[in-house]
Amino acid sequence: MDDDRPVALDEYPVHQAPLSMKHHVSGDRNAYDRCIFHVFDHAGRALLIAGLGVYPNTGVIDAYATLRTGDRLHAVRASDALGDDRMRLEVGPLRITVDEPLKRFTLSCAADPADPDGLSFDLAWTGDFPAVWEPHHLQRTGGRLTLEGRRFVQAGRCAGTVRAGGERFEVTAGEWTGTRDRSWGVRPIPGEEPGRAAESRPEGFHWLWIPMRFEDRFLMVVAQEDADGHRTLNQALLVRDGHRDVQLGWPRTEIAYRPGTRHPESAVIHLAEPTGKPLEIGVEVLASSPLAIGAGYPPAGDWQHGTWQGRGWTDRRVYDLSDPAAHPLAAHGVTDHSARFTLDGRTGHGIFEHGSFGRHDPSGFTGFGSTAP
Repeated sequence: MDDDRPVALDEYPVHQAPLSMKHHVSGDRNAYDRCIFHVFDHAGRALLIAGLGVYPNTGVIDAYATLRTGDRLHAVRASDALGDDRMRLEVGPLRITVDEPLKRFTLSCAADPADPDGLSFDLAWTGDFPAVWEPHHLQRTGGRLTLEGRRFVQAGRCAGTVRAGGERFEVTAGEWTGTRDRSWGVRPIPGEEPGRAAESRPEGFHWLWIPMRFEDRFLMVVAQEDADGHRTLNQALLVRDGHRDVQLGWPRTEIAYRPGTRHPESAVIHLAEPTGKPLEIGVEVLASSPLAIGAGYPPAGDWQHGTWQGRGWTDRRVYDLSDPAAHPLAAHGVTDHSARFTLDGRTGHGIFEHGSFGRHDPSGFTGFGSTAP
């Protein structure tokens, strides 16, 4: 029988419903609360992605980390039963410590004693700009609410050490950049019968999520479009510490794809200042990590977030990404690309997260099998 005593968080004035903090206000099995961190060097040698999620109505806490170096993707995943201490962000060898909310974090992955060449890291992540809200994200499928998320994003610097495959990376500010995203709400967890929603599969979906850190400013662009280019999510924001955030209009992105794929190699982002003056940001992709491989994002075939794996589950593996045909599901999921950005003589770094599936008229894609010429 479950112990229904108060939990430690009930001592604090943070309640938003007449419930213990142990319980979620919604009974939706797809309720979630999670984060993602990106840590990457400016030369495109390494791209580390790490995250942790809590799924209160399925009783699961899980975490993951992936490191892309060359054609190798090193992955660590861990899952366990969700306990009462929600301040303890730790699963298996993976841990996130909030040293100062909205500012400083410690990210760590303990080494595997049986595999000293496996992925491990110990990193300090520091925000250089205030965290800012992303647009409220709402999505319905077949009339049912299937996704509702509140999110904020931040960019900063990192320091520490990453080890994998016999290599040691010294992470230093000025040569590496960090971004992060926090989100919570409702998001599909595998295992639920789709019902009538299976009849409502969209013809196409196009997604861009682009945090860009420059020395003196942070820019955030989000765009989600349907098959005909109708935009259902939109943001273009300039953030500087001590200044009011500036809206930069309706972002338009021209993407140069690798022939025969939907893999972006470069892009131009068109924005506009409030005065109407055009802003043009150049994008050069440095390294790429498909979230459907190792990181647990759909349509991953070996593990997805929020799924019960039993108590104390940990999985470590290395994927060979040299042959894209060996990972056919990756093309149907979102990919995070570390990238170099240029704006008015400034050089910045960030993440160019991209996913394009099915028809997308503005890009010339006619269906799920369509690729760039």
